[in-house]
Amino acid sequence: MAQSASPTPRKRTARDRTRRVLSQNFLRDPAAIEQIVRAARIGPADLVVEVGAGEGHLTRALARRAGRVLAYEVDPAPAARLRETCAALPTVTCLVEDFLTAPAPARPFAVVGNIPYALTAPIVDWCLRAPGLTSATLVTQLEYARKRTGDFGRWSRLTVRSWPEFEWRLAGRLPRTAFRPAPRVESGLLRLARRPVPLLPPDAMPAYRRFVELGFGGLGGSLHASLCRGYPPRRVDAAARAARLAVDTPVGYVWPEQWLALFRLLRAPGRG
Repeated sequence: MAQSASPTPRKRTARDRTRRVLSQNFLRDPAAIEQIVRAARIGPADLVVEVGAGEGHLTRALARRAGRVLAYEVDPAPAARLRETCAALPTVTCLVEDFLTAPAPARPFAVVGNIPYALTAPIVDWCLRAPGLTSATLVTQLEYARKRTGDFGRWSRLTVRSWPEFEWRLAGRLPRTAFRPAPRVESGLLRLARRPVPLLPPDAMPAYRRFVELGFGGLGGSLHASLCRGYPPRRVDAAARAARLAVDTPVGYVWPEQWLALFRLLRAPGRG
């Protein structure tokens, strides 16, 4: 019996290669788009900066809710369709340029986007550095969103460092079928929200960041052991008891609230 010929693999086009380089997976599902917009909690008075606008599917939904939208798309191919979309939306400005090199708006603003997964870290850093940012609602790899929000039961250095100023939350999950082409990994909604009142005063933040670096700077030991390199062990013992922290707790398993309690106790003069 003759064997049937195996199908010839489809040759990758230049467009395929561009999508891979730019980590492009375009949103197509109306339900997923609505889920993102709901999670963003935007209203008619808000300025929204959209990252990775693609052909404008999410842009249209944002325009229906926000007062003004700045839609960034660095790839000229989908940007051509985006321009057509934006032409019918008077409150939307289409910007064919790199969001990461753009200055932050002078007025308060929110960031929303189905971002390139390969650029998640620099985009999140941009958001955290922007003084006027009120919130960021980002489609990321699910693993990244879970890692940053403590969903694995562990907390990352970046989350702990920024916790006094920002709330990190896993705002949902998106099915792979919501994208074209479908990504190889699961996707999640990461939401960063600037706290109306920081948990620490601004002048304490540099010392708190140094404290976090000291705590994460140990050689695989506990947070207690790392802090004993910078503070008298008896004071660390007393602070750990007050924060309900076992001395052998690995640094990644310490809650952000415990970090703040330890910082306040060890920073206070004459305690312990």
